[in-house]
Amino acid sequence: MEDQNTPSSEHLDDTNLNEANTSNEPVEQASEDFKSRIDLKPLQDSVEQIKQEIAKFIVGQNEMIELLIISILTNGHSLIEGVPGVAKTVTAKLLAKTMDVDFSRIQFTPDLMPSDILGTSIFNVKNSEFEYKKGPIFSNIVLIDEINRAPAKTQAALFEVMAERQITMDGIRYDMAPPFLVFATQNPIEQEGTYRLPEAQLDRFLFKIEVDYPSLEDEVQILVDNHKRQDTMDFNTITAVLSADSIKNYQDLIKHIVVEDNLLNYIASIVNNTRNNANLYLGASPRASIAILNAAKANAAINGRDFVTPDDIKRCTKAVLKHRLVLTPEREMEAFTVDKVVDQILETIEIPR
Repeated sequence: MEDQNTPSSEHLDDTNLNEANTSNEPVEQASEDFKSRIDLKPLQDSVEQIKQEIAKFIVGQNEMIELLIISILTNGHSLIEGVPGVAKTVTAKLLAKTMDVDFSRIQFTPDLMPSDILGTSIFNVKNSEFEYKKGPIFSNIVLIDEINRAPAKTQAALFEVMAERQITMDGIRYDMAPPFLVFATQNPIEQEGTYRLPEAQLDRFLFKIEVDYPSLEDEVQILVDNHKRQDTMDFNTITAVLSADSIKNYQDLIKHIVVEDNLLNYIASIVNNTRNNANLYLGASPRASIAILNAAKANAAINGRDFVTPDDIKRCTKAVLKHRLVLTPEREMEAFTVDKVVDQILETIEIPR
């Protein structure tokens, strides 16, 4: 059967033509044709521009930035965890500035009430009717700083809006204008004055991104840049790269990334293993499977591929699962970690070929 990608006979004699049909050359050419089915160049260029804008003030933290960009492309919320001072909030604000959409920041405190987030109905004396005054949650990009500083009652106010992108107040439903994304920061649970997020709240986040201290080289560069800027940060120098329409277009584009059936089985096997793992008290739900699938698609797209590979899945799995799994009490006492369990699962399950 003639390969459509084989060079024409004008350039090859019969002998060379037979050699070309048995070599890897047509396969490589077919692979190139496969990659070009969706034009991902504009998306890649936008991602690179976003990284360049953030790099004006942030040194390193490439993993956090890429995962946040993936969360935007998949229309998912992200939880950023790290000790104070590692640029969690600043990075989220800078990322929001690269998008020409509405932005609001909510500082969570122990005395914060649900109405401080969602808004409240106020009686209007002029028309003798109640009017709903919308809270700061009504925005496109919402930065919740130190989400674990507020008690469970306030955290629960986010359940509906994060899962369904709507708020029901006094029997009336208010839909959130797209895009609607929540970036929440939190300090580690061991820090004093924090409240543990319930599993139902954690499950609404696509990723949990753990931010570590910078390397010695990065910290030196941070000091150099800070000295040059004279300890100032002018966010107005950040250029908006994405509009609301372009974000929506890229999110729709991600949905067309090709995923083979064996990779769908691979994702399902990973998540299913968490439900039957002796080290875990609580496994992941189907929402986690969907999250891994969507994140893998976005990771493939920003790398210029319109098809998902096992590496895309493995790259995103840990960030998707680490906040959804609960260790057994015995494993917690042994100082075991969820990361180790996920690593073991990925090593155990056969990678599709």
